[in-house]
Amino acid sequence: MINKFDVEFLEGAHEFIYKLPKKDRDKILYNIWKSRAVNDPELFKKLTETIWEFRTLFNKKHYRLFGFWHKKNGVETIVICTHGIVKKTNKTPDKEIERAEILRIEFLKNI
Repeated sequence: MINKFDVEFLEGAHEFIYKLPKKDRDKILYNIWKSRAVNDPELFKKLTETIWEFRTLFNKKHYRLFGFWHKKNGVETIVICTHGIVKKTNKTPDKEIERAEILRIEFLKNI
């Protein structure tokens, strides 16, 4: 399986994932791993011009991990994960998309 991109986690995304129960965390990480090789909008979906989300449904919970595309050293394509949520409604909350955009801008300022 050829990976199309790498994934890195900012502190908020890392904390979100590792506070979850192990089985939930394993499923999210598996879906991220799988989305690196297959083009499936059920796993990885574009929300705005710059923000994407990794999507996982596990045990009737809708997990979302927000991120953005970046080129590391101008060569490696990576997705930087900003933070995650357990989604409670059908629509992704605008405030979470805005939060991901703010974290993207901060990240780019500091590299």
